[in-house]
Amino acid sequence: MGPVNRTDVGGSGGVTGVPGGSARGSGAGETGGAGSAGGAGAASVVAGPGTPGVNLLALRSHNAALVLDLLRTAGAAGISRLELAERTGLTPQAVSKITARLRAEGLAAEAGRRASTGGKPRTVLRLVPEAGHAVGLHLDRDELTAVLCDLTGAVVAERRAPLDLGAGADAVVEGAAGEVEALLGGVSPLGVGVALPGPLDHTLGVLHRVTGFPEWDGFALRDALAGRLGLPVVVDKDTNAAALGVAVGAGSGSGPVGGGSFAYLHLGTGLGAGLVIGGTVHRGARTGAGEFGHQVIQLDGPLCECGNRGCIEVLCLDAVGRGTLDEAARVLGAGAANLVGLLDIDLVLLGGRTVAAHEEVFVRGVGTVLGERARREGGGTAIPVGVAPGGARGVAEGAAQLLLAPLFGRGDG
Repeated sequence: MGPVNRTDVGGSGGVTGVPGGSARGSGAGETGGAGSAGGAGAASVVAGPGTPGVNLLALRSHNAALVLDLLRTAGAAGISRLELAERTGLTPQAVSKITARLRAEGLAAEAGRRASTGGKPRTVLRLVPEAGHAVGLHLDRDELTAVLCDLTGAVVAERRAPLDLGAGADAVVEGAAGEVEALLGGVSPLGVGVALPGPLDHTLGVLHRVTGFPEWDGFALRDALAGRLGLPVVVDKDTNAAALGVAVGAGSGSGPVGGGSFAYLHLGTGLGAGLVIGGTVHRGARTGAGEFGHQVIQLDGPLCECGNRGCIEVLCLDAVGRGTLDEAARVLGAGAANLVGLLDIDLVLLGGRTVAAHEEVFVRGVGTVLGERARREGGGTAIPVGVAPGGARGVAEGAAQLLLAPLFGRGDG
C-alpha cells in the first residue's frame, strides 16, 4: 500500500494534542450561565503510548466549546468578546477568562478592531485553524483515503491508496498506519477518526460481520490502530462519519441542515445510511442503526452476501452492474421512501462513488420515487433530495470530525 497521492494545501503550524482518554471536557471551570454546548455520549478514545501531551485545558468545559464554535463559524472576520457574551449567555467576565485561555493555548488570536456604537473600538478574535489537526481515515473495501484537517475541518493534506479489506487485519492495520504516518509529515494530531463499512460497535471500536468480510467479526480495530500509531483513535461506520461531516459542515463552518433531521445514503462498493435526528447522529442503543442496505424489499430476490434475499443493497448493486442506472436509482428511492415514512425526516442526501459518477441520474430517480409517495399520501411537497457535500473524500472528512466536532460542542463525535 504505497503512497499514491499527497496534496499539501497549507502549513501545519503549532499543533495541540489530546491527553489520553477523551477529547471531551468535564464541563467544570468557567461560570456565567451558559447551557450545554451540544452532543453527549461520545465514544471513548483510546490512546496508545506516545500520545501527544499538550494540555488542552481551554477545551475542558461546555462554555469553552460554545465560544470556540462561535469563533469557528465567524471565520477570518472574527467576533468580539461582547458578541460572544451576547450569543452564549455567558457573562463578559467569563468570556474574557475563556478567551484568555484560548489565546494562551494558541487557539485564538486577534483579528483586528471593529468600530463600536460608543467608546473605543472593540477587539475581535478569530480561531487559529492551524493550532490543531485531526486525521480522517476512510477504509473502503478496495481503497483507502486519508485526510489531514485543521480545526475548521479544511483539508490540508490528502493521500489515497489501493486497499484490500480481505487481506487480513494485520496487513490492513499496518498499511493504514503507514499511510497515516506518511500523511502527517511531522504534524502531531489530536487523533485519528476511522470510518469503514459496518456493522460495528462505535463505543468499543470493535468490528462485527462486515458484509463480504466475515473474518473481521470481533476485531478490535480501534485498539489495534491506536497501539500501532500511539494516537487517540475513534472508529465509526462510513455512513455515520459522512453524516456527521454534513451535520457540522465539515470544512465550511456551518452545516446545510442546521438542527434538522436527514438521511445520508451512501452507494459505493456497498450501500448504507447515516441518520441525523435533531442535529445529532443517531447510532441506536447498540450503535447499529443505519444498516439500510440490508432491508429486504423482494422476498424471492437474489441472494445477498449478508445471507438474506432481496436486500436493497444486492438489488441496487446488481442494477448498477448491469448498467441500468435508472433502475438502481428507483431501488434506492424505494429504500429512501421507507426511511421517510418511518422517520419523517426533512432531507435525503446521496453520496458515495457510484452516486458521484452519476449524480443527476440518482437525484432524479430517488426524487421521482419520493414525489410519487408524497402524491399518494397527499401530504404536500415531496422531501427534497440532493448530493451530499464533500465528494469522493466526504467520508474521510467526516471521519476527522469524529475528533474535531466534540471540541466545538458539535455532534457527539
